Amino acid sequence: MDVRSERNAMPLAVDLDGTLIATDLLWEGLFALLRKNPLYLFLVPLWLAGGPARLKQEIAERVDIDAGSLPYREPLLARLQTDHADGRKIVLATGTPRKFAEAVAAHLGIFDHVLATDGPHNLTSSRKREALVAAYGDGGFDYAGNSRHDLDVFDAARTAIVVAPDRRAARWQARHDCEAMAGTKPTLKTILRMLRCHQWLKNGLIAVPMVLSHEYLNVQMVIQCMLAIVSFSAVASAIYILNDFFDLSLDRQHPTKRNRPFASGALSIPFGMWSIVGLLGVGLGSALLLPAEFLIVLGGYLVITTAYSLSLKRMLLIDVLTLAGLYTIRVVAGAAATGTDVSFWLLAFSIFFFLSLALVKRFVELRSTSLIAGERIAGRGYRYEDQEIVAQAGMASAFSSALVLALYLDSTAIRELYAHPWMMWPLPPIVLYMTMRVWILARRDEMHDDPVVFVIRDWRSQIVIVAGALLLVVGSLWP
Repeated sequence: MDVRSERNAMPLAVDLDGTLIATDLLWEGLFALLRKNPLYLFLVPLWLAGGPARLKQEIAERVDIDAGSLPYREPLLARLQTDHADGRKIVLATGTPRKFAEAVAAHLGIFDHVLATDGPHNLTSSRKREALVAAYGDGGFDYAGNSRHDLDVFDAARTAIVVAPDRRAARWQARHDCEAMAGTKPTLKTILRMLRCHQWLKNGLIAVPMVLSHEYLNVQMVIQCMLAIVSFSAVASAIYILNDFFDLSLDRQHPTKRNRPFASGALSIPFGMWSIVGLLGVGLGSALLLPAEFLIVLGGYLVITTAYSLSLKRMLLIDVLTLAGLYTIRVVAGAAATGTDVSFWLLAFSIFFFLSLALVKRFVELRSTSLIAGERIAGRGYRYEDQEIVAQAGMASAFSSALVLALYLDSTAIRELYAHPWMMWPLPPIVLYMTMRVWILARRDEMHDDPVVFVIRDWRSQIVIVAGALLLVVGSLWP
């Protein structure tokens, strides 16, 4: 008998979470449950008091998983498929609830037997070892695992395959002569993608009240603005991570979002949870150095963004109105941080302008998603036939923002700030150029899925933004 035949004569047991897939189905199931109804959060401690097995079963009874979209570790999966084709017995041995484990087994079609958490006993560590030894004997199986919970099973297996190990599993692997499959280690680029640092550019809106009040040379206000931007950026990144947790299954169905760090399994959910704690600490710590009004605005932003992630994003039109409001809240936060006034004109302009851009985002999603009449975008309240009304509403909002700006330029308010208001009249055409160009590119399918980020990155938009800023500066300094 050759080496390969000898190996294939021995059953191979494989762990699921962290080993065969680069994620943990208990965490995913928990966030899927909370996405379904956030009030389940109050039941989780009661279930957990009954032990980990009860928690797993309660979650599994209420949610389903899409086994076809999970982030499988391709090298291990290819190895299992080859061994299965050669006639080797493959066993899925996991602490995951049986419902989830059998969904994975049914999808892959390579497992001869499934051992999983079923009933009051959590099939991890020593319990998994006992189950495998009872079925195949001590040393009568090979085992692939990844974590400290697998150490007891490694010791009972004939040989071990250590896959993407945690620290304790890596130390065990270093002391034993066994096969290893390294996982992809997270890089700085992956962490920056998790934080969505490009979205921090939106927080430049916090400086708008200071700039429009002509206080941009006030060092104290500049420092206050910087602290407010740091605070909002940290809190926003924390909410983006939370949003990614709730959208894991939806992101995996999207052509580009499937590559996000948590959807792809590049980062673990516990890592993201600790990141949220750290980011909220930075955000709230920075906010405490600013006036109390800013902390109130930040708290409102935190509540609204969390509500958006949980449910508002799935509500027709409520979602885009919420997005427009969240952009406007940044302007209000800037006023609260620096103690400057925020005018009715600025708020009205912001609402219409950012509503137009929010509608662009939904329009692009409708254009880029394969839908048939009557079918909704996954996780949204829009259908294929809504494209035209969304576009019309977006263009109307763009023109409304330019109209509000034009009316402001003919008001008494601007005469108090500018000696020569006529110098500001190019601003409405600049706004129209920028928003109409965004909509034209969206129609051509040449638009980034986040139009605000597109505007900030696009060199033509940068030119018109700089031109508008120069008009404001020159107008304020002109004698």
